[in-house]
Amino acid sequence: MKQTSIKNILYWITTILVCAIFLYSAQMYFFNTEMAQGYFKSLSYPGYIVIPLAIIKVLGVVMILWRKSTWLTEWAYAGFFFDVILATVAHYNAGQGLFGLSFYAVFLVLISYFLGKDVRQKNKLVI
Repeated sequence: MKQTSIKNILYWITTILVCAIFLYSAQMYFFNTEMAQGYFKSLSYPGYIVIPLAIIKVLGVVMILWRKSTWLTEWAYAGFFFDVILATVAHYNAGQGLFGLSFYAVFLVLISYFLGKDVRQKNKLVI
């Protein structure tokens, strides 16, 4: 198997995992809003950001999968990166430990981002 094929497969696996994590959290925010608001408040975040954050997560997934606008894709990845970093810090500061889903999501976001740049660059050269 070519190295490009392996990178392409790894890119899509990590990207699907990133999208699944963010869509799962968005649907939880939409359908269990009161619970999510209480959880946010326990982590010292305002509860009113739950629904806007859910909307932004869905839009971020759309931008990452759509991949037509490099600028919007970059912003979506940046938003996801900051979201998982802040979530990891919030969970740690709340005494829930460092190694939760958000901690591992940091690596998935980074791998998806950097492999995606490489895969898209190679696809542009092939066309």
